[in-house]
Amino acid sequence: MKYLNVKKALAAWQDLQPLSGKDKERLRRRFTVDFNYNSNHIEGNTLTYGQTEILLLFGKVIGEADVRDVQEMTASNVGLRMMTEEAVVKGMPLTQNFIRTLHKTILREDYTVCRNLPGGIQTSYVIHAGQYKTRPNSVITRYGDRFEYASPEETPGLMGDLVDWYNAAEQEGNLSPVELAALFHYRYIRIHPFEDGNGRIARLMVNFILTRHDYPMIVVRSRKKSEYLEALHQADLEVGPVPSDGAHADIKDIRPFLKYFNALVATEVYNDVLFVSERNENVWWYDGERIAFRTPNYTKILNAMRTQPTLTLADMKEETGISVTAIQKLLDQLISKKYVERGEKDGSWRVFVTQ
Repeated sequence: MKYLNVKKALAAWQDLQPLSGKDKERLRRRFTVDFNYNSNHIEGNTLTYGQTEILLLFGKVIGEADVRDVQEMTASNVGLRMMTEEAVVKGMPLTQNFIRTLHKTILREDYTVCRNLPGGIQTSYVIHAGQYKTRPNSVITRYGDRFEYASPEETPGLMGDLVDWYNAAEQEGNLSPVELAALFHYRYIRIHPFEDGNGRIARLMVNFILTRHDYPMIVVRSRKKSEYLEALHQADLEVGPVPSDGAHADIKDIRPFLKYFNALVATEVYNDVLFVSERNENVWWYDGERIAFRTPNYTKILNAMRTQPTLTLADMKEETGISVTAIQKLLDQLISKKYVERGEKDGSWRVFVTQ
């Protein structure tokens, strides 16, 4: 991760205000795809970045896609819109009911999970959408240790404490919005109030808090999942294993996660600044990464694909003035990076990089 200064990144963002309607829409479309793809990919969703973009922006399913993953991604986007609409209502206190409703939105419905236990024994249990857990939950860390979260009996009280603390802390203003979001995320994860979907809710709530304070929303990138989990783990080592201690942690107790989170916010905000202010026509973006093509021929081909998706290689040559051999080499690179793909049925080009 590129470590940047949060204050400088936010100052650069403020210098761009007010954004034009066009830039707001560009950012909204980019964030919609990036956030939903990454937050669900972290949890095992198998849709590609390109499939996510076509699904969420155009309402279509392309290629082979698991039905449950499609439903999950669609529900995730509904949850994102719901969170954003709630966050912009100033002065409205956070409630447990909102968090439970958000959870019900992204899970959609109750479902049964089946498990195979040692000795060939099978067991099953129901995941309840919008309801706190009824079974203990824990995780096996990357180091092989079992880490316990709050018990089902503790959870309602600890969630009440979390919401009350947040509302009071927001009023007091002693923590910056970044500190408030980081600490809320950490405390919430130590409770792990639901049987499934806790990570996705935590990442939505981070953006709920940032949005309430007019900060740009951020994405935890799935390709950097190990950094994310390691930062949480290091904070756990400082706080200790008792769930109630984690659920009441102070900002000074979570220094490893706060350091990670500061860097994450700085990087994401700075990338938003670059995305909005970029004037180089050969620079494109894909899943939070800035791509500066060495030759303008890439941009010529990408623009031709976007305006005329059914172009053949011969058409591209006519449109761009680039030889067919050179076009094929450039296409091979674009396809291998998953920046573009060609539809199997209609042969039309789909472009997943953006400007």
